[in-house]
Amino acid sequence: MLLDVMLPDMDGFEVVRRLRELPRPLGAGHPGRIPVLFLTARDAAADKVNGLRLGGDDYVTKPFDLEELLARIQAVLRRTGLAPDDRTLRAGDLEVDPDGHQVLKAGRPVRLSPTEFRLLHYLVLNTGRVVTKAQILEHVWQYDFAGDSSIVDTYVSYVRRKADTTEPKLIHTVHGVGYVLRRPRT
Repeated sequence: MLLDVMLPDMDGFEVVRRLRELPRPLGAGHPGRIPVLFLTARDAAADKVNGLRLGGDDYVTKPFDLEELLARIQAVLRRTGLAPDDRTLRAGDLEVDPDGHQVLKAGRPVRLSPTEFRLLHYLVLNTGRVVTKAQILEHVWQYDFAGDSSIVDTYVSYVRRKADTTEPKLIHTVHGVGYVLRRPRT
């Protein structure tokens, strides 16, 4: 569970306190309990300590880096025994294995350059969410770019030609905004 401390009716600390008081399998001390990661703007050391003492499994303050947040979620899931053994990301007939740096399309390997792989990986991580060219530049190329962002269009085109070759298409342009990878409707 990703939980903010500042909620409208009850603060996140109280939510965790009540959650941990629940009988099994949701309460504390049970292997099936719900892991909680606080994600909040409250960054005082006392708040962090309070959140962890009440039963939070981790505490991340805003603003946060998406990659760090994902790594912390994975760490919490590993510690609680809930991590999937397979980290392969799937969208339709597309499979992206970040550990093996491999992509499969309909079971067949797709050869991508390192930059193309980072771009596809970022799109798959954000499946269903529109990402702007600026966000792509920041996360794929690791820089804030104030100039011509057409490099993003070029690389999206490369990735489409190599990894989005069958119908229904997964990578879509949202004109004036950016790109989105959508799973096919079933």
